[in-house]
Amino acid sequence: MSAVSIRLPDDVSARLQDLAQRTGRSKTFYMVEAIREHLDDLEDLYLAERELEAVRSGHSQLVPLQEVMKRYGMAT
Repeated sequence: MSAVSIRLPDDVSARLQDLAQRTGRSKTFYMVEAIREHLDDLEDLYLAERELEAVRSGHSQLVPLQEVMKRYGMAT
């Protein structure tokens, strides 16, 4: 595990400290959880933007939902 130094605004730091005290968890626990959650969102956004660009540039094709459902034997 690597160490990271971060400067937090006073209001965020106070909220984080309060949450940690009320729950008995460390501030580090909540910072790691928040980063993990946000990284998931950023990765999803990046992949979606990349795929959209591929569709717009003609490097990827769209498949209508009805066709996907038909391929996999799903009711429409």
